[in-house]
Amino acid sequence: MLDADALTTFADAPQVLFGMLHDKCVLTPHAGEFARLFPDIAEKLSAKPTTGPAYSKVDATREAAARAGCVVLFKGADTVIADPSGRCAINSAAYDRAAPWLATAGAGDVLAGFITGLLARGFSPMQAAETGAWLHVECALSFGPGLIAEDLPEEVPKVLQKLGL
Repeated sequence: MLDADALTTFADAPQVLFGMLHDKCVLTPHAGEFARLFPDIAEKLSAKPTTGPAYSKVDATREAAARAGCVVLFKGADTVIADPSGRCAINSAAYDRAAPWLATAGAGDVLAGFITGLLARGFSPMQAAETGAWLHVECALSFGPGLIAEDLPEEVPKVLQKLGL
């Protein structure tokens, strides 16, 4: 599980990072970290299409996961999660699931913690990333506006209770 500073540390040498990863790893970059690790992919993502359909965040995340050899969770309101085989999921935090207050310092660290905890419980990397992303948004929605990162773990019992777990 690599996030934030761990990803930024390898911004000048992403191939070194990719050489150390394996299929049980999960990378969780936001757009800036993604662009530093995968500059050529980020360039395609931001380029205006001249023919055919635009290169999408799904395309970018799939390509990044294949290159890194592990699950990549590309954070955002439209979080995209892909594994090296091309399997992909989207966790949308829009419309009735919009939680703009997740854009706060430390929220990504909590997401990384959720995913790490799920990995420790035996979830596959893809399942851990998908479940962690869903849980992250649900906890934010449970708390509401004014959230700080430290509030997210406190909401987990409420979210699980709501599910009847």
